[in-house]
Amino acid sequence: MTTIRYVDVPDYPAEHSPYSHAVAANGFVFVSAQIPVRPGGGSTEIAGTTMAEQTRQCLRNVETILKAAGSSLDRVVKVTVLLARPDLYREMNEAYAEFFPGAKPARAMARVGAALPGVLVAIEAIAAE
Repeated sequence: MTTIRYVDVPDYPAEHSPYSHAVAANGFVFVSAQIPVRPGGGSTEIAGTTMAEQTRQCLRNVETILKAAGSSLDRVVKVTVLLARPDLYREMNEAYAEFFPGAKPARAMARVGAALPGVLVAIEAIAAE
């Protein structure tokens, strides 16, 4: 039988909707799409105004959640990047590359359907535990 574990992330903003930041199952950690919330801030308090700043914050948030789950960015196998402004792809891609300097995980990108005020990007990930 599969064990499902809901990941608790101490000192991280609470979910702003009915979802879990991450769920671990079958040796993988599934991180919900993370917006660029500021650590120590509210659940929708956005950090950064540029695509690069927000991309870095999203990935720092993914990294924080993965650490709480017992994993890390170097164990990420799949990333989905949701862009509110696809025209800023190049800026996102440059900031994204800073977090994956070696082998790159599989990646998909899509335009985000729901607009959240001030949010330019959201990033979800799947990593090995």
